[in-house]
Amino acid sequence: MTKHLALSIVAPHGENIARGIKTLEVRSWQPASLPLKNILIVENERYLNAEGDVDPNGRAVAIVDVSHVEPWLPTEVEAACSSGWQPGFFAWRLENVRPILGNHRVIAARKLYEVEFSD
Repeated sequence: MTKHLALSIVAPHGENIARGIKTLEVRSWQPASLPLKNILIVENERYLNAEGDVDPNGRAVAIVDVSHVEPWLPTEVEAACSSGWQPGFFAWRLENVRPILGNHRVIAARKLYEVEFSD
């Protein structure tokens, strides 16, 4: 088992990242430092809104790198697989996407968090 920094994504967007369809992740916050390498993308079924909120039914779907984060632009709605644009959000550029095959259960949590995962 290896410790990974993880980011949870509500379904179906974790799979969209793994397939290369979703190339931007939109968040209301920015990471403390960049680049972020080997981030485990964990897909789960519901939004985690409250501090300490977790979903034990997450699934590891990909490992990605985030080289830069910039203000989200109205022209980037499609790349984010979003239904619309809102100001004040940040676009995380997802690169070097490595899909994870199989059904690997991993806890989903808020923000960036650490998990044990065999890759």
